[in-house]
Amino acid sequence: MTTFAGRLRLGVNIDHVATVRNARGGAVPDPIRAAKLAEEAGADGITAHLREDRRHISDADIEGLVATLSVPLNFEMAATPEMQAIALRHKPHAVCIVPEKREERTTEGGLEVAREENRLAHFIAPLREAGSRVSIFIAADRRQIEAAHRIGAQVIELHTGAYCDAHAEGRFDDRDRELDALREMSAFAHSLGLEVHAGHGLTYDTVQPVAAFPEVMELNIGHYLIGEAIFRGLDASIREMRRLMDEARA
Repeated sequence: MTTFAGRLRLGVNIDHVATVRNARGGAVPDPIRAAKLAEEAGADGITAHLREDRRHISDADIEGLVATLSVPLNFEMAATPEMQAIALRHKPHAVCIVPEKREERTTEGGLEVAREENRLAHFIAPLREAGSRVSIFIAADRRQIEAAHRIGAQVIELHTGAYCDAHAEGRFDDRDRELDALREMSAFAHSLGLEVHAGHGLTYDTVQPVAAFPEVMELNIGHYLIGEAIFRGLDASIREMRRLMDEARA
């Protein structure tokens, strides 16, 4: 059984620094510089998603992050042979298996684990053997959590997008239902011995209710922080998120 320990961790996703760089080409802004600034601002880890079409993070970015970071790297990836080979070569601290569709602007929805249980169990086994912690990005759904547990994942990351979207759109009954599901499934996953993370779409306005769940050990936040950095700077944006998380947890 996992026990509650330590402060709530903040993983900062730097994908969209690379999105801005790639919009024009060239080398700036540099995602690795952003990762180091995030470290200095209090990030407990860095998340980067190497997509099949390389729309933001590049192979060179991953190599640079592995060589440079002093905090853990959470390597988000699709369950493909190419990505498995890259992860096995770099052996990041953690890998998070996410669904991926070329037409998506960002990851929408959680991974369908229950229907692909056998394939995913075989896929993640070499990653665990290589020493990476394996996380599965899933909806707050009991069936998917049970399947993630059965295939040998050590961590689940609950998709908070539906909750955040309902809040942004003023659908407060839906928001509250989504938040209740996140709360219930955080406790359920913890009862199975899984470490619980959460992320997707979290903002200053939506982070505190999720941060208050005692079972949640880490939040992964990216797009909103990079957007806020335009107005207040990356350091200040991360420090404010860290403050809100700590306040909610206290």
